[in-house]
Amino acid sequence: MKNRLGYFFMETPDVERAQTFYAGLFGWTFEHDTPTYTHVRAAGAEGETAFGIVKGEKKDFSHLFFQVADVDAACRRVTELGGRASMPADAASGRNAIVCDDQGVSFGLWSPPA
Repeated sequence: MKNRLGYFFMETPDVERAQTFYAGLFGWTFEHDTPTYTHVRAAGAEGETAFGIVKGEKKDFSHLFFQVADVDAACRRVTELGGRASMPADAASGRNAIVCDDQGVSFGLWSPPA
């Protein structure tokens, strides 16, 4: 299919530290390509959007929202792992929160309305 998210990457100062954080939060696994880049396997599902983590200093970019079953529980897990989480909010499109990992890289968490 054309015109859909096909790939993205997140910049982080420390790739190995990011792997530890996101493995703890989402259970992701990784394919280590180089010391400055790793490919995220996530669930490994067919048709899954490809993405990676690259070494860099840019931590702020357009927010990507990862779908989770429970935004509140995911926010608690973010803080347990050393990150920060905003107060979750409800909208017509579902519940969401902006969070950042333990290196200050921000992203969103989202769950659709019940």
